[in-house]
Amino acid sequence: MPRILIVEDEAIIRTALRRLLERHDYQISEAGSVAEALEHDPQRFDLIISDLRLPGEEGTALIDAATPTPVLIMTSYASMRSAVDTLKLGAVDYVAKPFDHDELLATVAKVLEAHAPARTPVGPEPADSPPQEMIGRCPAMQVVYTRIRKTAPADVTVLIQGESGTGKELVARAIHRQSRRAKAPLICVNCAAIPETLIESELFGHEKGAFTGASAARTGLVEAADGGTLFLDEIGELPLDAQARLLRVLQEGEIRKVGSIETRHVDVRLIAATHRDLNLLSKSGEFRLDLYYRLNVMQIDLPPLRDREDDVLELADVLLDSACRRHGREGLKLSRAARRDIRDYPWPGNVRELENALERGVILAEGSLIHPDDLGIEPATGMHSSPAQTSTSTPNPQTSNDDEDLSLEDYFQHFVLEHQDQMSETELAQKLGISRKCLWERRQRLGIPRKKSPRGRSA
Repeated sequence: MPRILIVEDEAIIRTALRRLLERHDYQISEAGSVAEALEHDPQRFDLIISDLRLPGEEGTALIDAATPTPVLIMTSYASMRSAVDTLKLGAVDYVAKPFDHDELLATVAKVLEAHAPARTPVGPEPADSPPQEMIGRCPAMQVVYTRIRKTAPADVTVLIQGESGTGKELVARAIHRQSRRAKAPLICVNCAAIPETLIESELFGHEKGAFTGASAARTGLVEAADGGTLFLDEIGELPLDAQARLLRVLQEGEIRKVGSIETRHVDVRLIAATHRDLNLLSKSGEFRLDLYYRLNVMQIDLPPLRDREDDVLELADVLLDSACRRHGREGLKLSRAARRDIRDYPWPGNVRELENALERGVILAEGSLIHPDDLGIEPATGMHSSPAQTSTSTPNPQTSNDDEDLSLEDYFQHFVLEHQDQMSETELAQKLGISRKCLWERRQRLGIPRKKSPRGRSA
C-alpha cells in the first residue's frame, strides 16, 4: 500500500484529502507545516502532497529535504507563474485548489507509478528489456526500445509518431529518464488542449500588459523546462505563429515573451509527438517545412495495438490489476471468452481504449469473472470499417431497433457530427458537459476530424 504524507495547515482540507485517498487504498500520514513534516522522516514515504503556502517555510522546502520522494504541490494561487516556479524548484507536479477529485487521484496514481520503480535500485536492464512503465515484447516494440536506448543519451530532438492512445508520452518519459537531463524538469504540454489564442503565451510567457487580461508577467513552459526536456504532444495542432517561435528555440536556443523586446537563452531538449503526417501537412502549408526538418532528427514510430498481437493479453493483465486496485476489487479475472474477444478486437483507440474497457469491466462485473458483455466492446467481425468511416455513416431508422440504447460513444459521434458546423468547440464541449480537452481526446479516439474554423473566429 503506497504511503503518502499530506502537509496542509487547514484541518478541513487535510481531513478531506486524507479520507479521499484512504478510500483508494493509500496509507496516509498528516502534518501541518514543513517542520512537522520533517519530524515524520519524509524520505520513508512514496509521495508527499504539500500545500505551497504554509506557516513558516513554504511547501517547496520539502522538495530537497524529501529527495528521492516526489513532492506534489497544492496551491490556491492557480497562476501559471507559481506553478512554473514549483516545477523549476523540482516539484514533480502541481494541482490547483479547489481540486477535482478524479484529476487529483489520476495525478497521484501517475506520479506513484512513475517513481515507484526508481526507489528500488536495480542493476542495468538488458538491452532488449522495456523501459519503466512500458509493457510488451513483440518485435515492433523491441525496435522502439532499442531506439529509445540509443537516442536517450544523444541529446537530440526526437519526433514520436503513432496513433492516438499508443503511449507516446510514455516514450517521451522513458527518453527523459535515460538522458543526461534526468534530474532536470520534464514539462509535458498537449498542444491541442490549449486555446489557439493562448498557446504562445503559455509556451513562451508574456509581459504585463502584453494583451487584454495580462495583468502580470508570466513565465512560459519552454523556460520552465530550461535545463531539462520539453515534450510537445500533438505538435501538428500548433498554430503557424507558434511554430515560428518554436523554430527560433531550436535554431538559436532563444525565447522572447509575448510583448517583450528582450530575448532569453534556454537550454531545452525537445521531444515532439503527433498522430498526423507532418510531411504531408507541410506540403499543404499547415505545418512549417523547416520546423519539420528540425524536429525529425530522430524518429520513433509506435505501432498500433492491432499490430501487437503478442502483447495485447499481457497489457490487459497489467491494466486489469491496476483497475482492480483502484476500485477495490482485487481478484477479478477475465473469462476465457473475454480474453478471446480482447485478443481478436482491433482496438482502434489502442491502449487507451483497452484501459477504458477493462475499467468498465471491473465496475460492471458481478462475480469473480469479467465477461465479454462487461467489457462493452463490439465483436471483431463488426469492425471492418475505420472509426472515421463509421462515425460519418447515417444509421438506418428501420434497423436501429436492433440497438435501441445508443452507447455514450455513439451519442457523442452523432451529436458532434450533427452540430459541429453550427457550434464552436467550446459550445460543443459545454453542451456535452465535458472539457475542451476531453472533447479533443474523444475526437482523436473515435476518428472524428475537427472542422477548421474560419480565420479570425475563435473556436
